[in-house]
Amino acid sequence: MSPECNAERSLATLIDWDGLPAPIREYQFHPTRKWRFDFAYPDAKVAIEVEGGSFSSGRHTRGAGFEGDCEKYNAAAIRGWCVLRVTPRMIEDGRALSWLRRALALEAAA
Repeated sequence: MSPECNAERSLATLIDWDGLPAPIREYQFHPTRKWRFDFAYPDAKVAIEVEGGSFSSGRHTRGAGFEGDCEKYNAAAIRGWCVLRVTPRMIEDGRALSWLRRALALEAAA
């Protein structure tokens, strides 16, 4: 099993334990492209992308993969999405969950 899958499973577990609403997994946000978010809260337009391979030259950190991610994230921003990009380390140390809480609280306050 890939570390990225483990990180996604860990984040899903932490979200559940924290009592946050359950996100939609693998949410297709774009009407014509097949782009998906790892986790999404469509009503709040908040998404989380788990970026694996950041320390091992994974797909997300190399030329075409990085450029494709830029295109995806820019398309999301143009459509009003807040995309939180996190690494497995950020999930483990609690930063990812903290940012998610803050993003959802900001949307609730709007």
